[in-house]
Amino acid sequence: MTLLKNIWEWDKRNFERLRRFQLPHRFKQIGFALFLVAFLALLAFRFVNNDATVIKTSLKYILLIGLLIISVSKEKIEDERIVQLRQQSYQVAFVVGVLYSILILPLVNYMADVIFKKESLGFEVNSWEVLFIMLLMQWFIFRMMRKKCS
Repeated sequence: MTLLKNIWEWDKRNFERLRRFQLPHRFKQIGFALFLVAFLALLAFRFVNNDATVIKTSLKYILLIGLLIISVSKEKIEDERIVQLRQQSYQVAFVVGVLYSILILPLVNYMADVIFKKESLGFEVNSWEVLFIMLLMQWFIFRMMRKKCS
């Protein structure tokens, strides 16, 4: 019984540490730089029409890492109101991401398949797209809520 109690306490402390984890504010610029470079490179690859799948996939994940760094970086002034706005923006982004992956994306894929008369009626959802939407929505919603409360 003591072992289970010790495991529970250890798990509780680590969860609390993870829940409060944030990067310093200066990392926000690093996240923006990663996001911008990866986005512009992906845009360039789109127009070049190159078949560098490995590079495109790597750039997509660099873009996600940039958004994640932006998302978990502190603001210049981090107070209770900012913490509450951040939590609310994560909640809304999660709901939007779930709705997007369950309702919107499969419907758009189905309509595109019907319009372009493709044989496969695929309803698969790419994890990269869902994570991208969730992180981007969290960032936009947080900025919008912060601006509205200022």
